[in-house]
Amino acid sequence: MLQKCEGIVIRTKDYGETNKVVTLFTRELGKTAVMARGAKKTNSRLSSVSQMFTHAQYLIQGGSGMGSLQQGEMLHSSRVLKEDLYKAAHASFMAELLDKATEDRKPNPFLFELTRQCFGLINSGYDEEVICYIYELKLLPLFGVEPVLNRCVNCGQGEGDFSFSFRMNGFLCHRCSSVDDYKLPLSAKAVRLLRLFYFLDLDRLGKLSVSDRTKLELKRVIRTYYDEYVGVFLKSRSFLDQLDRMKQTIGDIHKNEKTPPE
Repeated sequence: MLQKCEGIVIRTKDYGETNKVVTLFTRELGKTAVMARGAKKTNSRLSSVSQMFTHAQYLIQGGSGMGSLQQGEMLHSSRVLKEDLYKAAHASFMAELLDKATEDRKPNPFLFELTRQCFGLINSGYDEEVICYIYELKLLPLFGVEPVLNRCVNCGQGEGDFSFSFRMNGFLCHRCSSVDDYKLPLSAKAVRLLRLFYFLDLDRLGKLSVSDRTKLELKRVIRTYYDEYVGVFLKSRSFLDQLDRMKQTIGDIHKNEKTPPE
């Protein structure tokens, strides 16, 4: 049986000397693994469409088991995303998170469109860290958890100065701050962006400028939340953390070089 589907490559694994097992996240079939025979050969017609983050129309032959990739028609190569190490690292993290969050052969057109949009935004120049935070927040319901971000988790008030309570699973307003001594303080901008990213339709996303300080707040909330409520281990996250440390070290060196000696 031949099946035609629109998909994005989210994982690849070499199989033998010339073949690849390619995991696609597709609009019609959900997540599915296919054998791409000869895809490791540079002159193969499957070589370009079996690369990470590629968005294409695929023709798959097979039934309930692993299918065989027959052909692919490129829709978007995501070239910029592949060639920039930092963008590629964030996209790899998102792809691995998607892989962990989904089961095989369970279609989710909304999730496919979200992934396609996020990869496209990073490829077109949007801040990869910001897009990654949006993606992480929107995938939380797939893991069975949903933080309360539209109001105080304790009293229900929607306005005020908020912190984040991991113990109570959501925002905690200043009126209720005493109920959790381990709450995480947040700036007003971080609160606004967490709400925006969680509830936002990506079609309405405009250009965003987020300071490094605010990004650090967002990262601390989102990654700690994943550690506390989701508990998935991702190799790509460890690599991202290494890149962040390198970036910080380089930034400190440049900062010191610009500081005049006393």
